[in-house]
Amino acid sequence: MKNRLMVHGALMAYTVLALFPIALILINSVKTREAIFDDPLALPTMESLTFVGFQKVLASTNFLLYFGNSLVVTLAALFCILLFGAMAAWALSEYRFMGSRVLTLFLALGIMIPIRLGTVSILELMVKLDLVNTLTALVLVYTAQGLPLAVMILSEFMRQVPGELKDAARCDGIGEVSIFFKVVLPLIRPAMATVAVFTMIPAWNDLWFPLILAPSDRTKTVTLGVQQFIGQYVTDWNSVLAALSLAVIPMLILYALFSRQLIRGLTAGAVK
Repeated sequence: MKNRLMVHGALMAYTVLALFPIALILINSVKTREAIFDDPLALPTMESLTFVGFQKVLASTNFLLYFGNSLVVTLAALFCILLFGAMAAWALSEYRFMGSRVLTLFLALGIMIPIRLGTVSILELMVKLDLVNTLTALVLVYTAQGLPLAVMILSEFMRQVPGELKDAARCDGIGEVSIFFKVVLPLIRPAMATVAVFTMIPAWNDLWFPLILAPSDRTKTVTLGVQQFIGQYVTDWNSVLAALSLAVIPMLILYALFSRQLIRGLTAGAVK
């Protein structure tokens, strides 16, 4: 009993520590500038309550456009990562072919080496392909960034799928493509949710590649759009916190949707 209380206490403390920055942003986003600096930890009162930050963000900027760009880029990259990552993991885990070990090592290097080291080469490639200032460039970069981890996680789970199920499907005349989509993928949904959470957050929060590959006003993402409220001498903190509050909502919703499958995936991975 004592051990359980200690474990629950530690988890509760970690939860408070993780949620504290988000709560601080939400609280201060509806307070006046003076109240933010006077006592940032205090809840808003009738005197300090204001929604001027949200009004500025939604009325005087293209924030909804930036929000939509981030949403399109993140969802498109997530779809490509899950689809192509699962297909590559299926090939590496199910079939033996020449060069499979080399390919596995190559993907492992993709996890260990940060993609930002290749920024110059990526920019040169995007210029040659005429993809600068397009959302396609960001989708391709985030897909390449998330694929190595996705393949590594999904391949381990696919190796745990009983071979009898696949053999029975083959005996019934089901093709390999149907086995992949109808037999294997439904069984590794927890792993897919784990990959989704681990890849969508870096794509949504990234500032580096949008600043380099898509800095135009029509292709800006949320993280890049927030920067316009931060000046060298004066920062509009009401607008910054309001924009961050709006930006964090999709991640909270997606995390809530994937949370059960994520926990199942992490637990299965620990047991294996």
